Amino acid sequence: MRTVSEIMRALFELAPADMQEDWDNVGLLCGRAGREVRRILVALDPFPAVIEEAKAVGAELLVTHHPLIFSARKSVQDGDVVGRSLLTLIESGIAAVNLHTNLDSAPGGVNDCLAKALGLTDLEVLAPAGTDGQGRAYGIGRAGVTVPCPLPDFLARVKAALGCGGLRYADGGREVRRVAVGGGACGDMLADAVRLGCDTFVTADVKYNQFADAQALGVSLIDAGHFPTENVVCPSLAAYLAEMFPDVEVLLSKIHADVVKFA
Repeated sequence: MRTVSEIMRALFELAPADMQEDWDNVGLLCGRAGREVRRILVALDPFPAVIEEAKAVGAELLVTHHPLIFSARKSVQDGDVVGRSLLTLIESGIAAVNLHTNLDSAPGGVNDCLAKALGLTDLEVLAPAGTDGQGRAYGIGRAGVTVPCPLPDFLARVKAALGCGGLRYADGGREVRRVAVGGGACGDMLADAVRLGCDTFVTADVKYNQFADAQALGVSLIDAGHFPTENVVCPSLAAYLAEMFPDVEVLLSKIHADVVKFA
């Protein structure tokens, strides 16, 4: 019999809890640690539709990247979406575990998956925060190289590889050779990309002034969206769980999609 706590230990072997940012909230957010698990659903977000999917497929555990609870709450009630979601999970006997910034930083996590999806090689950590038990550097973001190409060609590659509905970008005026990536909102890491000699930076949730700053620095800054730049980790996370627990059925969400649409 596999339990929630056993699966959570394996997840923390992949992305240790001490790799999370100080403000973050990772781990078991609701449910019983001793709950027997026969089926797991993996998704980027614990949105209401995903929770209903977990109920429908009979999952005892929902594993997500983003946490359902970011900060302290004074109550759990049905007056807001987080409260309703927690009540649904608890009343349905579904535990919820998440790996957030620790999975962003960990080797093999979000940013390695993003770099791999874009065909980057010779990777290094964009903002190193330390080394893990195997002596590997970890931290937010990655930088790597690609076969040199014009920016329009690289934009098409990003859009196709990540399934983006659209891209926002600033043209730094250079051929694409060395690329930084930061899954999610990493626009404030532009200086790190410049420090590592990157001519292109792929991230999400970029502000207007960050586009202007990048263009002035000769860096092509590409906003590929929060969901597309992070959802790339979910198949890898599901595969890891399936390998670690062959006696547990691991499902990847079939209904979760980007909430941002393009007209």
